[in-house]
Amino acid sequence: MPTATTAGKTAAPKPAPAPDGDFYQLVDLLTPDEKALVKKVRTYMETKVQPVINKYWSDDAFPFELLPSFKELGLGGLGFEGYGCAGGSQKLFGFVAMELARTDASFCTFFGVHSGLAMGSIYLDGSEEQKQKWLPAMARWEKIGCFGLTEPLVGSGTSGGLTTTAKREGDTWVLNGQKRWIGNAPWCDISIIWARDLADNQVKGFIVENKSTPGFSVEKIEHKIALKVVQNGQITLKDVRVPEANRLQGGNSFRDTARVLRMTRYMVGWASTGIQMGAYEATLKYAQERLQFGKPIASFQLIQDLLAKMLGNLTACQCLMLRLAQLDDEGKLGDHHAALAKAFCTSKSRETVSWGREVLGGNGIVADYNVARFFADAEALYSYEGTYQMQNLIVGKAITGHGAFL
Repeated sequence: MPTATTAGKTAAPKPAPAPDGDFYQLVDLLTPDEKALVKKVRTYMETKVQPVINKYWSDDAFPFELLPSFKELGLGGLGFEGYGCAGGSQKLFGFVAMELARTDASFCTFFGVHSGLAMGSIYLDGSEEQKQKWLPAMARWEKIGCFGLTEPLVGSGTSGGLTTTAKREGDTWVLNGQKRWIGNAPWCDISIIWARDLADNQVKGFIVENKSTPGFSVEKIEHKIALKVVQNGQITLKDVRVPEANRLQGGNSFRDTARVLRMTRYMVGWASTGIQMGAYEATLKYAQERLQFGKPIASFQLIQDLLAKMLGNLTACQCLMLRLAQLDDEGKLGDHHAALAKAFCTSKSRETVSWGREVLGGNGIVADYNVARFFADAEALYSYEGTYQMQNLIVGKAITGHGAFL
């Protein structure tokens, strides 16, 4: 039987496979309802966020006009049960975070700061009365929160060296100090502020109502090169008076703060995995379409080698994060588990996005092609929620039995 070629016709080129960052089909481990939510989030990010995000990233601005439609996704308090929260497994929480970061890490960070750090502080360390008062409105995104732990001169040393202080005067606490790199701070409604109690030298948490508290001010941090859509602020507290009713009743030492950080550190693992997913898919699509020497560069050996290495990093991180989520759902997640995931995934993310930037050549430094944004944003995730070295020391203590901290 004659082929198309022998019949004097040219065979139609075989269509290129669509870029798919879920190489091991991990999404099939979700329930049908979970899959539907993840698909809903992906559709939203692709249709609403992707068309505008590069401009906002370049302008160092946040797309506030998207908040009403984003709220309709019902993601507030995902992974938390009760109090109007979205509920669901930690596996679902992770897949949603990965989907958000697949399009934009800044949007994922905005979500994580509010729904993970701020709501998580109240959920894990708040009294029943505080949970009832704050969490339903936060779950509906009527009150947006931030998380104030890092300071201008204190990053890795927050466990024992906070300079922000709290002094009790009757039923009121007086806060003084500064917080820096606080996502959502320039515009949110409430801030979770961690301060050192002058009476017992222990770290305690406070709910500060930004817009109605004298002595509380925020200055937006300008000229960032990463996570430019997230609005980070430097908070100054000058004799800020907070009622005892707004002190997190379960937040009485850094051990309580660490419970929140354990959860959010592995969220950063999901976010850095999502960045790799977005960078890989954007890079593959570019390689399939970009022609050199009359052929798509995706047909070249060196390009395929880089793409395979990108996919290997991405898939390894996805599998690691999936197991971590299972441990959390089983109540077995430890600080050392979260620390290893945060360190490994953010490190691999830097490697993955650098290979993507390499494939794109000169276009790899232009925001329009998306990879440049992933390339820059990966740097921020590598540092925040605890540096790579600090995470490794947490792991090192767990596996050797010896603490190597100063």
